[in-house]
Amino acid sequence: MRPAYDVVVAGGGPVGSAAARECAKYGLSVLCIEEQGTIGYPVQCAGLLSIAAFTECGVSNRSIQNTVVGARVVSGAGHELLIDAKTPKAHVVDRGMLDREIAESAADAGAEFMTKTAVCGVDGNHVVTRGINGCSVIPFKILIAADGPRSTIAREYGMERARTFLAGIQVEGRLDRDQNFVELYPDASPEFFGWIIPSGDGRVRAGLCGRIKVPELFTAFIKKTGIVSNMHHVTGTLPLGIMPKTFGRRTLFVGDAGGFAKPTSGGGIYTGIRTAKHAAAVAAVCLEHDDFSDRALSLYEKRWQADIGKELALGYRLFLMRQHLSPETIDEMIIAMSSPEIIDAIVRYGDMDRPAKIAGILAKNPSLFRFFPPLFLSGIRSLF
Repeated sequence: MRPAYDVVVAGGGPVGSAAARECAKYGLSVLCIEEQGTIGYPVQCAGLLSIAAFTECGVSNRSIQNTVVGARVVSGAGHELLIDAKTPKAHVVDRGMLDREIAESAADAGAEFMTKTAVCGVDGNHVVTRGINGCSVIPFKILIAADGPRSTIAREYGMERARTFLAGIQVEGRLDRDQNFVELYPDASPEFFGWIIPSGDGRVRAGLCGRIKVPELFTAFIKKTGIVSNMHHVTGTLPLGIMPKTFGRRTLFVGDAGGFAKPTSGGGIYTGIRTAKHAAAVAAVCLEHDDFSDRALSLYEKRWQADIGKELALGYRLFLMRQHLSPETIDEMIIAMSSPEIIDAIVRYGDMDRPAKIAGILAKNPSLFRFFPPLFLSGIRSLF
């Protein structure tokens, strides 16, 4: 049996590595366990990070491949809504490089890493692992579950999971597109949307997320875009709707393992790293007081709720509302939102990570009010 660690982190993705880094900064002994042989692979992300999300990563600019200033939303009928902030709003990154740099910063802070090893179970305050060096039993005082949307640890505990899971597919290839704007296609997927993200030097990433018939929808969307020379093909699972309880049994659930992806965009870096920081802070408190009870761990849920809870709850309401929007209604919304007044409001108050403010402004606009059902409006009122 290996020596006990203050914190064991299951999962060496960006959220797990960030959690390990923050714990190490508190002076805690940390082991981060990653099932893949190389940090950062396989890539299962579109790689579009808001400026705030990239800042949360705490890394250099080496992974940035392109920077965008806005978005173009295109309906199936061909109407477009162009949002041009004329200032950087998001970075398109090499996710493999980004993930490795976060892990390197964690190692520099004092965290240990164990790769080619999976957490396959939990026995009390021990994780059971299986990997390149065989099976091990590793004691911990706090366990941070950053093991993704299929979280082995959540299943091991029999915990209720995220409310919704979407499937995503994306390719990277060459396509002549304006490199300053992300393109969004709501009609490409009836439950979510499709995207074209310019990744620099004439390359783009194109993909979509949805619930049903995702491969068929993806094939039709890619054919319509005309993308050629596919260089990279990825698939992934997107969890939406935070699990009802994100702590228990000396364990804190962060990032996709807890269902913290943004329901409005699917992005999980900003919210995930915010949860990682809260988990590290709570782990430090629990270790200081030698208290690992659920009562002590509940501070984690209080912290992330105060930080991002209302935003994510509103985002899920928006996601549910989207399920009932027909292509015709979406087209009407795009036309209605194309007024200079509304575009100016989106540019001034829009935030990829915290959409509550701009959602409230749009919901109160007379030309858009009819599109928002009472369920959504009640959610807006609860935020203010």
